[in-house]
Amino acid sequence: MILINLLPYREERRKQRKQNFIAGLGLSAIMGLVLVALAWVLLQTLITNQRQRNVYLEGEITRLDAQIKDIATLRDEIDALTRRQNAVEALQAERNLPVHLFNDVARLTPEGIYLTAVKQQDKVVTVSGLAQTQERISEYLRNTSREAHWLINPQLGPIKLANLSAGSARESKRLYEFSIKLNIKQIGPVGPEGAKTDAAAGKKV
Repeated sequence: MILINLLPYREERRKQRKQNFIAGLGLSAIMGLVLVALAWVLLQTLITNQRQRNVYLEGEITRLDAQIKDIATLRDEIDALTRRQNAVEALQAERNLPVHLFNDVARLTPEGIYLTAVKQQDKVVTVSGLAQTQERISEYLRNTSREAHWLINPQLGPIKLANLSAGSARESKRLYEFSIKLNIKQIGPVGPEGAKTDAAAGKKV
């Protein structure tokens, strides 16, 4: 016995395909919406995290600005204290300067030299005196140029012949009158032991 299907199967197949297509479109639309929603949530999360980072960075920048201002103020205070310390040390060295100068002048004076005057004007010291011979003057000049701690750049002035009378013509002595100009070394800071630091030679005396 032969069975014949008289139903419109082509229309049914076409209808089924159409339903499948619509179902696929709906599923795709749902998946698209889900993906868009996930992307939006992720984007909002990233924006929120970035805003939190920005707030944190702004707070840190504000804190660092305050620290920088404190450091600048502290640096100004340190500079002011340093200037005061240098001024005090310079005054201390200036106060002891005459003692050191007289000590230098007396220590460097050889035998046969008689000092008559020691004058200071600003940073220049003028030493005047009498010498038995010109060799004594040369020796004094060498001493001041090589062994002086506080005096530099000796400059010899004119040498004059002077007769020193001692009561009679026979007892008169033939002496040489001279003068030497010297510059005072730049005064450095005074160390903890009260020694002067020679700024030019880099040593303590």
